[in-house]
Amino acid sequence: MESISMMGSPKNRNETFLPNGVNGIKDASKIPVGIIGSGDFSKSLTIRLIRCGYHVVIGSRNPKFAAEFFPHVVDVTHHEDAVAKTNIIFLAIHREHYASLWDLKHLLVGKILVDVSNNTRVDQYPESNAEYLASLFPDSFIVKGFNVVSAWALQLGPKDASRQVYICSNNVQARHQVIELARQLNFIPIDLGALSASRGIENLPLRLFTLWKGPVVLSISLATFFFIYSFIRDVIHPYVRNQQSDFYKIPIEIVNKTLPVVAITLLSLVYLSGLLAAAYQLYYGTKYRRFPAWLESWLQCRKQLGLLSFFFATVHVAYSLCLPMRRSERYLFLNMAYQQVHANVENSWNEEEVWRIEMYISFGIMSLGLLSLLAVTSIPSVNSALNWREFNFIQSTLGYVALLISTFHVLIYGWKRAFEEEYYRFYTPPNFVLALVLPCIVILGKIILFLPCISRKLRRIRRGWEKSQVMEETSGTVPHVSPERVTVM
Repeated sequence: MESISMMGSPKNRNETFLPNGVNGIKDASKIPVGIIGSGDFSKSLTIRLIRCGYHVVIGSRNPKFAAEFFPHVVDVTHHEDAVAKTNIIFLAIHREHYASLWDLKHLLVGKILVDVSNNTRVDQYPESNAEYLASLFPDSFIVKGFNVVSAWALQLGPKDASRQVYICSNNVQARHQVIELARQLNFIPIDLGALSASRGIENLPLRLFTLWKGPVVLSISLATFFFIYSFIRDVIHPYVRNQQSDFYKIPIEIVNKTLPVVAITLLSLVYLSGLLAAAYQLYYGTKYRRFPAWLESWLQCRKQLGLLSFFFATVHVAYSLCLPMRRSERYLFLNMAYQQVHANVENSWNEEEVWRIEMYISFGIMSLGLLSLLAVTSIPSVNSALNWREFNFIQSTLGYVALLISTFHVLIYGWKRAFEEEYYRFYTPPNFVLALVLPCIVILGKIILFLPCISRKLRRIRRGWEKSQVMEETSGTVPHVSPERVTVM
């Protein structure tokens, strides 16, 4: 409705039409885009604009010096010339330098000024940088945007990066113009409305690992729990039972027993959330009902959980490779050799143990390889090179295969020890038994979803079928379509 009112009679300054040539992008090669500032962000944005067919005019305090750092097709000139030649101007300068453009105020009338600045801390000033800029130049169209995009993302090719760009402005046409420009640059623009949203946009880059906090806290909590659990079983129990001092195991052995349990638990949590989402859709018979907040947050953190699982698995491999290097391990080998000679045993070959260890190592290598593939495809540049079917096959199908192989890896490690009384110290199960709980639940849940009667129904639901439609048709009542449903469809 806001855009419709704009097409009527403009009543105030923020509702006037834009200058000629700015109301729509018809031919990118004919529209010059100005950039005030010649820093790293300006250089990266210039390259991106040139690749997408735009002519770029750079405004600099020292054009001769700045021209050396830009391609020859770029027009590097003084601020006054750059402002005069363009109608869309990116201000790639800091807030404290806005006042330096005050003498150009008469040239900026009716121009679109895109503020890309950031602050050094959250809510650093009483008003946002964009609102401050609007107060300095009330006759210009101020748009906040592109500040969340890093210089690194701008340097990537048009097909190599698909990044979100948050945009807001009090002028609807100016906002739509910059949104269209963002699309031309192969970004995903998100319209946040009026300029009052600029404070939130400027705070976005200052957030520290927003989606990582939950997974990291969970990983640390799991690692702490299993470390203490292993410490009690493998160090405290021998000391209490036989006065045996095994405290030397803490730096490597206890840590190495903790890492794989945390890794497979995190990997299980990645796919457990998907199973719960499928069960939720089956229960309500629709895909249009929103998930609970906790499940939605869980689904959004699956990438972080998977990468942390890969991290713990990789560190586990590094620790395992270092096990034979320890002095304690050498002493144990010497003692075993001495006992074998003392017992007059010529050959201690155990066929069953040999096969067990061979299979244990083989499954471990395969699971790490698959986890590496999952981690690589999470990289944005690799992700954008895959279509949805390819990405789904790797992340879902191969992800479940990785979880299955990891489960076999743990099962082979445990072997018969899960049924031997001596491994239940303080009446607690071994680590590998605890590590198998969640993977077995996830694998069993996936098998249930594979059953034809369930998979067929779930497939229909995800294609738009709803249980309420069948109930309404059976009862003969006229279906009532809610406004929310209309919006979704």
